[in-house]
Amino acid sequence: MRKAVSLFAVVLWVLGAAALVAPGVASAQTRQFIGKIDKVSEKELIVDNRKGDKVPFVKMDDTVVEGEGKTTWEQLKKEDWVSVDWKMVDKPRKAYKVQVMPPREEAGEDAE
Repeated sequence: MRKAVSLFAVVLWVLGAAALVAPGVASAQTRQFIGKIDKVSEKELIVDNRKGDKVPFVKMDDTVVEGEGKTTWEQLKKEDWVSVDWKMVDKPRKAYKVQVMPPREEAGEDAE
């Protein structure tokens, strides 16, 4: 009987620990970084959000590119506006999805 109670206690402890760890796994959800491509190469993309942040992202074999008629990494060009999906836990940052967006008007430019 004592072994059964001990086993039950261990199972409850493991389940409790799993519940505490699960939010940590959820924090690895994707984030988005939006900006203009500053530099693009065969393996890396640097995006400038025009607030002083230039963030590099590494291409993966399964990186998805879509939007504005572009479907491949090779079609991306400097000055394209993009939204990059990435995970905070990745070091270096990996580009899971690159969504190409319509061109945006720069802040401070005169619209004529």
